[in-house]
Amino acid sequence: MNVLDLVRADLRGFGGYGSARKTGLTGRIWLNANESPWPSPADPGLGLNRYPEPQPAALRARLAALYGVAPEALLMTRGSDEGIDLLTRALCRAEREAVLVTPPVFGMYAVSARVQGAPLVEVPLVDEGGVFRFDVEAVLRAVELSVAKAPVKLIHACSPANPTGSALPLAAIERLLVGLAGRAVLVVDEAYAEYSTQPSAIALLGRFTNLVVLRTLSKAYALAGARLGITLADPALVRVLSAIAPPYPLAAPAVALALEAVSPAAADEAKRRAGRIVAERERVAAALAALPAVRRVYASDANYLLVRFADAEAAFRALLAAGVVVRDQRAQPGLHDALRLTIGSPEENEALLAALAALPGVDSP
Repeated sequence: MNVLDLVRADLRGFGGYGSARKTGLTGRIWLNANESPWPSPADPGLGLNRYPEPQPAALRARLAALYGVAPEALLMTRGSDEGIDLLTRALCRAEREAVLVTPPVFGMYAVSARVQGAPLVEVPLVDEGGVFRFDVEAVLRAVELSVAKAPVKLIHACSPANPTGSALPLAAIERLLVGLAGRAVLVVDEAYAEYSTQPSAIALLGRFTNLVVLRTLSKAYALAGARLGITLADPALVRVLSAIAPPYPLAAPAVALALEAVSPAAADEAKRRAGRIVAERERVAAALAALPAVRRVYASDANYLLVRFADAEAAFRALLAAGVVVRDQRAQPGLHDALRLTIGSPEENEALLAALAALPGVDSP
């Protein structure tokens, strides 16, 4: 299957904006981009008076090696949010082609669909008591049923899922890809993959052209403030996304930081830190489960825990009073009593547990 068959017809051969750095020209004196010839007094030596490369070759090569893909199968964006937005615009015509999501899930999928005017199809995750399950067969049925109205062209599978923490087995991803062949693109968002024991969907990229994998340097690589996301996909789709992307998506300081963050030594440290977070996650999960105020702690493959409380409002206020800020999930479908708790340092986690320890349980007067 040619993945371009799933792309909007009007974008398949679109070349995009030809920026000054896209031309590939080389020279000694740069007078083609209306830049200042002098660096800013605030410039620490990065040459910020000049526009950066749209896709810096050195960083692209280093990330390609990190993820085990060819450089041409990789696109760098301003966080994964931009990758999600580009995919929505490339695949879905307004009011004619739909996006499928599995709530409760990361809200930017629905936001990008709404901005594009793409109808939203929802197939809720299944709460099985201690884990939320992605219902593969229900998703495939929903895609089949959508054909008569607005056919689903883009499916988001967050793994590990935000906010539930559940990861999607590789066999389930493969089942989805086979069922979606020729119909839709499956986007597996692996923002938290470094904390999971599940194999990455990257292993399937060579076999399925309708697969996209999102990764990020915001979490395990500790560069949330640098805003650098990675879209891994068939090179033909990457070219389409590059054409509709902004001409200069990456700031030079962020690129310099990212090059250091994914160097072999820094990448090894990121793995060690992820291991520490996983150990803390299991310790904190056990401690939370023993608290009277806690109804349920969901199994997690990420760096957070989804927790149901006897009184989520009281828990939220107790944490704020102690200076601990967590994510309120009560507006999400099926999570009226839930908070999402990021795993911090051991000291931060102890402060969280201490703030919750004095809260009464569900049967307390």
